[in-house]
Amino acid sequence: MERSLEKTLDDINNTEGIIGCILADHTGLCLGAKGNASTDSAGIIAAIADQVAKLEPKLPAPIISLQNESRKCLIQRQGPVVGAIYKDVSI
Repeated sequence: MERSLEKTLDDINNTEGIIGCILADHTGLCLGAKGNASTDSAGIIAAIADQVAKLEPKLPAPIISLQNESRKCLIQRQGPVVGAIYKDVSI
């Protein structure tokens, strides 16, 4: 499973415009991070995904978008894994 996660992280991080990515399990444990993504944020990313999903519990997992003037963070849960992708908004 580690090779699959590493390949997924590498593939995401090597996409144009992506500056970092992180994967966490349902409890917020960091499964891996690449680029400009802090492993310390895994818990808060999982918590954000859990809280936002409570807004519409009968719908599929939402895509959460957080943005400041320099980058955007997209968060989504897929089964037991929560992923966050960081994009440079200046590109």
